[in-house]
Amino acid sequence: MPAATISLTTLERNWGMVDRAINDLGDEAWNAQPNDQSNSIAWLLWHMTRVVDTFVNTRFLSQPELWVRDGWHEKCGMSSDSGTGQGMSAEDVAAWQAPSREALTGYYEAVKGCAREWLGSVSDETMAGTITMPNGDSRPAADMLGTLVYDNTVHGGQIAYLRGYYRGMGWFV
Repeated sequence: MPAATISLTTLERNWGMVDRAINDLGDEAWNAQPNDQSNSIAWLLWHMTRVVDTFVNTRFLSQPELWVRDGWHEKCGMSSDSGTGQGMSAEDVAAWQAPSREALTGYYEAVKGCAREWLGSVSDETMAGTITMPNGDSRPAADMLGTLVYDNTVHGGQIAYLRGYYRGMGWFV
């Protein structure tokens, strides 16, 4: 089975879990940080979506991210260069203002659609190639896809855990 097919299957399962976890959450659970060293559900969803958008569009397709191209940064009330959240300090995360739920979930859905389309068409040859990083380093494309899937499922699990903590096991069916 091709790496892209396995990756899409894994992402679909993760996204389904996240979809169930964020369904019917109130604003308190959506925005709460369990402590000053933890992220909120909204922050985690924003970050994992930003990572998929960056990897698929910038790294693999060499095109602008949906964040900028489709104006999601404006819809979310953020700057086009707001980053992905990587490297934010605990103070930065605490000060971060969540976009509206409508804007954030709209962005999440748009990025899932883009990732599905790309993963459904990616070839084994693409996965055998390399990706040039912003710092000029090259990395195997398959490794980069593995990183994308790993990051997304880790944060999806965190969202599901927080859902359970605040509201019960709505993520699990």
